[in-house]
Amino acid sequence: MQHPENNPDYIGLSVNKGISQPPSVNPYLAARKRQRKTYTPAEYVEGIVKGDITILSQAVTLVESSKSEHQQIAQEVIEKCLPYAGHSERIGITGVPGAGKSTSIDAFGMYLIRERQKKLAVLAVDPSSERSKGSILGDKTRMEQLSKEKDAFIRPSASAGSLGGVARKTRESIALCEAAGFNTIFVETVGVGQSETAVHSMVDFFLLIQLAGTGDELQGIKRGIMEMADGIIINKADGDNIKPAELASAQFSNALHLFPPHESGWTPSVLTYSGFYETGIKAIWDMVYEYMAFTQNNGFFQHKRNEQAKYWMYESINEQLKSNFYQDPLIANLLIEKEQDILSGKISSFIAAKQALEMYFEGMYLRIKPREV
Repeated sequence: MQHPENNPDYIGLSVNKGISQPPSVNPYLAARKRQRKTYTPAEYVEGIVKGDITILSQAVTLVESSKSEHQQIAQEVIEKCLPYAGHSERIGITGVPGAGKSTSIDAFGMYLIRERQKKLAVLAVDPSSERSKGSILGDKTRMEQLSKEKDAFIRPSASAGSLGGVARKTRESIALCEAAGFNTIFVETVGVGQSETAVHSMVDFFLLIQLAGTGDELQGIKRGIMEMADGIIINKADGDNIKPAELASAQFSNALHLFPPHESGWTPSVLTYSGFYETGIKAIWDMVYEYMAFTQNNGFFQHKRNEQAKYWMYESINEQLKSNFYQDPLIANLLIEKEQDILSGKISSFIAAKQALEMYFEGMYLRIKPREV
């Protein structure tokens, strides 16, 4: 619509067009992304060994990436970092959501840095949404003290749909952190009850955090997780909750006697503490280091690490087979056909899977079969 001010009858008036609005997205953002430096594998290794946190973070990102070109670089970096790795204490920390894992890690980390002069890396796994596949990655906000420490490295990672929420490449990330000079590694599970086995297979000490006063404490005594735990701690033992925490500690201690003895020969302890008020923390870490000395003296420490290395070799084989199967273009088309056959009732799910696998292995055989002369 024409403004009356622009009518020729109002020759003495004029209306400015105004200024153009700036774009809603920062125009320098794309340029900033392009300016991000890329490194060669040798430069990654050099930066990691020197303790450069920025390069370490980028290397962990490569490890977690699903792109083949990133994986190729990441594996080369990991291989060259292995001579510098393996010299840390690896602690797995698990517990139900709300048990205070992040708050406890913040308190534990500050104790280790201040009292025992440790360098700490925290690999916190954040659950991914089944719908959006996204993660909040907000663990740093609950580790206020550690996030400001120069001797602490906190890396939240999305679970990316892996079993129980354990990040697919956590074990490789541990090696990179060790090469960067971190002599204590925390691996925090998402606490959903399934990821504990995977975390247990990559740490030296497995710490279970429990709560008291939330109902029947015996409901928390689950045979699988209790058998894996090297130590159990009852959090929030403060105020009116001190007596319930002590009662829960006694109940857990009694339950431990019903389980078979640990392969290591170690008898787990049950301790109470308060992560919020930071009480009872010294006793927990005295227990952890007592366990480390005990297993190193009887040879179980190195035996366990050897078994873990073999376990992860087979896990990597399984992962590669699964990935190659689903990325095969012939199989992708075949699976669509088999889905329709299942829905129409022509074949069962088990027969469809068998036929798909047979075609995959037949194709593999034809690709590697030597040519006849």
